[in-house]
Amino acid sequence: MRAKRRLGQNFLVGSRYPRRIVEAVSPQSGETIIEIGPGQGALTELLIERGARVIAIELDRGLVPLLAGRFGGNGNFRLVEADALEIDFCETIAPDATARVVANLPYYISTPILRRLIEHRRCLRELTLMLQREVVERIAACPGGKEYGFLSVLAQLYCEAEKLFDVPPGAFRPAPKVWSSVIRLRTRQQTAATVEDESLFIELTKVLFAQRRKTILNNLRAGWSRLGLTDGAQVNQLLSSSNLDPQRRAETLSIEEIARLANAINSNQHRER
Repeated sequence: MRAKRRLGQNFLVGSRYPRRIVEAVSPQSGETIIEIGPGQGALTELLIERGARVIAIELDRGLVPLLAGRFGGNGNFRLVEADALEIDFCETIAPDATARVVANLPYYISTPILRRLIEHRRCLRELTLMLQREVVERIAACPGGKEYGFLSVLAQLYCEAEKLFDVPPGAFRPAPKVWSSVIRLRTRQQTAATVEDESLFIELTKVLFAQRRKTILNNLRAGWSRLGLTDGAQVNQLLSSSNLDPQRRAETLSIEEIARLANAINSNQHRER
């Protein structure tokens, strides 16, 4: 099968890196693993060998006959032809209450897929994802670094992130122009900080990182209306009540500090209603 460029396909080849990924997952016999984008089945085969029950979600109709032919006779394999951006993962794994995810994700949909998976964290307890190395570095970044941004805050609010290892372009066919990395995300039972309104927290984070070179004061003044504030004059007051220096940049803010500001904005909204 030829990889389809429009779907961002790069198939894993050889056995070294597929085995490293499966060893990192360490599937238990009988547990349910969701595999997003199984491709030609390099990971699928190894997961089934280890006794996992694999639910493979594949968008490419051209790969469906190949996967069905290779694994269709195995009772531990189930193929779902669907778009992972639209599927309800919790319904898909029923009657199981929880499952883990393994995925070699196309680079162009890595952020929306991650957000979709986080939305289903009530039933997805661990995500082992292969993404573009720069994306993994952003997800795992700590405050103060140039990689730290919206994706870091979003992922770490809901998950514990651990970068596992890098994968070179030569491990794929066709070979991409960039390196990939494997990251493990364990979903948290409680968010990393107390957040009263998660939608507001996410919108605030977008506003804070809208212009990375600007101070949080300037970004908030530019985006105050998106946060339900009545005017820009409230910004200084809210920063003060949250004990945040208005001249700081967003990349220096911890998740706890962003949550504190989001909760202050939320309280202000309720007072004005």
